[in-house]
Amino acid sequence: MKKGTPISEIMTKDVITLKTSDSLEYAEHLFKSAHIRHIPVVKNNIVVGMLSYSDLLRISFADAVDEDAGTVDTVVYNMFTIEQVMAKNLVSVTPDTTIKSVAEMLSKREFHAIPIIDNEKLVGIVTTTDLINFLLSQF
Repeated sequence: MKKGTPISEIMTKDVITLKTSDSLEYAEHLFKSAHIRHIPVVKNNIVVGMLSYSDLLRISFADAVDEDAGTVDTVVYNMFTIEQVMAKNLVSVTPDTTIKSVAEMLSKREFHAIPIIDNEKLVGIVTTTDLINFLLSQF
C-alpha cells in the first residue's frame, strides 16, 4: 500500500445528489434504488449539506405506529425539508488528499462520508465502505 495514494483513486466519481428543493420522499427513493447511504445536497452547484439514510430514519416514526409504514413516512417527510434534516457543517477534502488522511478523519469523527471538492465543484464522495474495500483489496 502506497502511503501517498490520493483519495481520487478510490472515490465514487458519479455522485448522486439532491437539491434543497427535493422532497425527503424522493431522497428515500434514491437511497433505496441506488443502494447508498449518503447523498450530498447541492444548491447552485455548491455542496451545502449531506443527507444520510440514518437522518431519515431518525425522523421516521413508522416503527412506533401501527399503520401503513409508507403512509406514515410520507406524512412525516412532508413535515420536514431536506435543509432541516441534512448535516450542514461539512468537512470536505480535495482529490489529492491522501487516503490515509481521509481514513484518519473518518475514524475520529461521527460521520461516514466526505464530499470531494475541486475548485468549489463536487467531483466525488468517499465513504467508510470505500475505505474498507480499499483496505481489503490490499490483501
